[in-house]
Amino acid sequence: MKKYLRTKILVYILTFIFAVTIDWLIPRLMPGNPILVLVSRFSGLPESARVMYSYLTKAFGLDLPMWKQYINFWVALFKGDLGISIYLYPKPVLDILKSALPYSLSILIPAILLSWFVGNNLGAIAARRKKLDSIMLPIMYFLTGAPYLWFGILLAYFLGFLLGWFPISGAYSFSLRPHLSWLFIGDYLRHWFLPFFSLFIVQLGGWAIGMRNMVIYELENNYVRYLETLGVKRNLIRKYAFRNAILPQVTGLALQLGTVIAGQVTTEVVFSYPGIGYVLTQGILNQDYFLIQGCFLFIIIGVLVANFTVDLVYMILDPRVRYSYGGEI
Repeated sequence: MKKYLRTKILVYILTFIFAVTIDWLIPRLMPGNPILVLVSRFSGLPESARVMYSYLTKAFGLDLPMWKQYINFWVALFKGDLGISIYLYPKPVLDILKSALPYSLSILIPAILLSWFVGNNLGAIAARRKKLDSIMLPIMYFLTGAPYLWFGILLAYFLGFLLGWFPISGAYSFSLRPHLSWLFIGDYLRHWFLPFFSLFIVQLGGWAIGMRNMVIYELENNYVRYLETLGVKRNLIRKYAFRNAILPQVTGLALQLGTVIAGQVTTEVVFSYPGIGYVLTQGILNQDYFLIQGCFLFIIIGVLVANFTVDLVYMILDPRVRYSYGGEI
C-alpha cells in the first residue's frame, strides 16, 4: 500500500512538472506581443513608446533567452510569485486570482453538487420506472445537449431582460461595495442566481443520464440474477446496484470539482461574472502571458488534487480496489 502511494505521488509530481511546462510554453507561442498591447494603452508618442517598450520588456524578463525565462519561472513559482499581470498592470497575478476565485467557487460548487445529487437520484428512479423514464429521458438529453452559452443567453433574455426578475451582468450592483449587510447579500444573490441556475440545469441532464444508464447496466448484470435466484429482496439488490453504479459518478464529480477553479468561461462571459473564467478570457484576448499561466496553474493543481482524491475515495467505496492493495487503507 505504501509503495502504491509513493508511486502515485511520483506520477503526479512528474505530471505536474510536465503540465506546468506546457502551461508556461503555450502562451509564448501565441502570435503577437503583449508588451506592445500594454504600451499602446499608455503612450501615444513614438519616442516615449520605444523607451517604455524597452523598459517593460526588461522589467517582465521577456528580453532573456527562453531557457532562462523558464528557469526564472520555476524559481518564482516556488517562492509563490506568479508575476505581474500585463493586462491589469501593475497588479500581481496572485492578487487578481484571489479576488476572482470566490466568485467562481460560489456558483460552481453549489451548481455541481446540487446537480450531481438531484441528477443521480432522478436517474436511479427513472431506471426502475419505465413511464417516468420515457418522459424524463428526452428532457435530460435536451438539457445535457444544450450549450452553456446558448442556455445562459436564453435565461438572461427571458428572466432578466423580458421579465426583469434578475440582473443579467456583474456580481453585484455598481452602486454597492462588498460589505456584510442584508442589502448587499440580497443584491449579490439576485446577480448570482442566473449563472448558478444555467449551470445547474445543463449539468443536471448529464448526471441523470449517466446514473440511469449505469443502474440499468448493474440491474442486468449476472450477480443481480444470482441474487434473485437466492431470493434476496429486491430493495437490497437495488441498493447494491446503486452502490456500484455510483462509482463512475463519484469519479465524474471529483473531476468536475477539480476544474471548478477554472471557473465556467462561457457562463461567466455571458453574465460578465468576475470569476477566474472571465479573467482567463481577458488574459487570452490581451495576450497576458502571466495571467494565462496563473489561471491554468490553478486548473492543473485542481485537476491533479481531484484525481488523487478519486484514487483514495475508490479504495474506501470499492472493496475490490481496497483488497487488491492488501485490504488496508
